[in-house]
Amino acid sequence: MQYPVVMPSAPHVRVFLSDDHPIVRRGVRTILESTSEYEVCGEAGDGDQTVALALDLRPDVIITDISMSPINGLEVTKQLHKSMPGAKILILTMHDSVEMLRAAAVAGASGYLLKSDAEELLVSALHCLGEGHRFVSPSFDTALVKQLFA
Repeated sequence: MQYPVVMPSAPHVRVFLSDDHPIVRRGVRTILESTSEYEVCGEAGDGDQTVALALDLRPDVIITDISMSPINGLEVTKQLHKSMPGAKILILTMHDSVEMLRAAAVAGASGYLLKSDAEELLVSALHCLGEGHRFVSPSFDTALVKQLFA
C-alpha cells in the first residue's frame, strides 16, 4: 500500500506591520493575506510598541510608517536595523521627499514605498527585498536611489 507524499508548504515570510492608523494596517494585511507567501505575525500602532514586539517576534520583514510617536519610524528603523541586521525594513509612507528617503537609507531601511503606490507595488517590493535587493517607489530618480542605497 502506498501513502500519499505530503510536501511541506512553502515557507512563509513573516511580516510585522507598524502604522499609527489601524485602517492602513488592515489594508496592508488584506493585501498580504491575498497571497500564500506572507504571514502577518504581529502589528503595532506606535514606535515603542513596534521595537518591543519586533524584537520579541523576530519577523523577516518590518513594514513601518515614518510619522508615529513617541518615536518615529526612522528611529524605529535605526534601532531594529542595529538589533536585527538580518531583517528587512520597508518604510511605507506618505512622504514623497528626497530628504526623508535619504534619512531612511541612513537609518538602515531596505526599501521605501509611498502609500500612494502601495496597492500596486507592495508585493513586488517585498519580493525585491526577499531577493536581497533594495526597493524604492518609482517616482524617485534612479540615479539618486543608486547613490543613496549603494
